[in-house]
Amino acid sequence: MDYKRMFEQIFLEFPRVRTNDPMTSFEAAEAIKPVASEHHIIIFECLKKYGALGKDGIAALTNLDGNQVARRLKEMKVIGLIEPTGNTVKSNSGRNEREWSIC
Repeated sequence: MDYKRMFEQIFLEFPRVRTNDPMTSFEAAEAIKPVASEHHIIIFECLKKYGALGKDGIAALTNLDGNQVARRLKEMKVIGLIEPTGNTVKSNSGRNEREWSIC
């Protein structure tokens, strides 16, 4: 399936800034658009292949930074592509974090 085209369409106009944010936030949001679509695909494919995982588990399996994963998880949840399972898993630091799965 061509997830890239689907994700590019879905997230093309995804609001990453608020109207009262500084100009630097608008610039950063514009710059991340092409990269974010790639991250969405990588995360979706990871969850599809390995099943439900936490943020750090996804990051470890995809070589994405945990912060990159966390930002994309929120976006993917808002769109309805993924959801928290209701379970928690241990993060790399030993804290509980939400476990995510494809809807």
